[in-house]
Amino acid sequence: MTSTDLRILPRRAGATPAWPLVERNVVVYRRDWVIFVTGFLEPLLYLLSIGVGIEQLVGEFVLPDGRAVSYTEFVAPAMLAASAMNGALFDTTFGVFFKLRYQKVYDGVLATPLRPRDVAMGELAFALMRASLYAVAFVVVMAALGLVSSWWALLAAPAAVLIGFAFGGAGMALTTWMRSWQDFDFITLAILPMFLFSATFFPLERYPGAMQWVVQATPLYQGVVLCRGLSTGALGWDMCVAVAYLLALGSLGLVVASRRFGQLLLR
Repeated sequence: MTSTDLRILPRRAGATPAWPLVERNVVVYRRDWVIFVTGFLEPLLYLLSIGVGIEQLVGEFVLPDGRAVSYTEFVAPAMLAASAMNGALFDTTFGVFFKLRYQKVYDGVLATPLRPRDVAMGELAFALMRASLYAVAFVVVMAALGLVSSWWALLAAPAAVLIGFAFGGAGMALTTWMRSWQDFDFITLAILPMFLFSATFFPLERYPGAMQWVVQATPLYQGVVLCRGLSTGALGWDMCVAVAYLLALGSLGLVVASRRFGQLLLR
């Protein structure tokens, strides 16, 4: 399906202006279901190999409310947050860059009534659809493995979508400045340490004092705090901070990406 096909896609009643772009992505990716599965399997394999395999060596962790949980219960919500991050980032970085620089999809899109903001919203909406699938599937796996100890875990999937919104918006904004595939090494350089050191595998208290401030400033840490609090029922005011942080990051990324698309495509 080419970008010019967007001209003949009928807009559904009540649909947003960005919806034709979402439909276009669904049609293109419907045969590439393997890509979606691999993005979900990576954090799941981390959970099974590190969480289950090392649990007997590590022991239990004490939550802020005084309850003790197993190491696997401690790691699982962090893997949920990482799964949402991966799902949103793949489409809003590599996918957007290829369509922007090589396929020239968005040049054709702007020949339709869609505007640069619609392009940004459409791509982010599709990325959130992917993050939602990952989140729901992962929460189901957690429940099946007995890693959920609170009914608040029902909100873990929407929380993961919020994480996807934050990373999707920020990733798409950064992608508009990428000049070649080599520039994505910078994103990998940021994502991998953040995945390993965002209180994913051990508590924040294990870090040196100054390092704790650095960790708390990362978006994945905020996502981990949110998902871990909901899945274990250990609620706290820091979760409200996490929601505000993630909303602000995603909104800022969406605004910046919209303006950058306008600068790049309407010049």
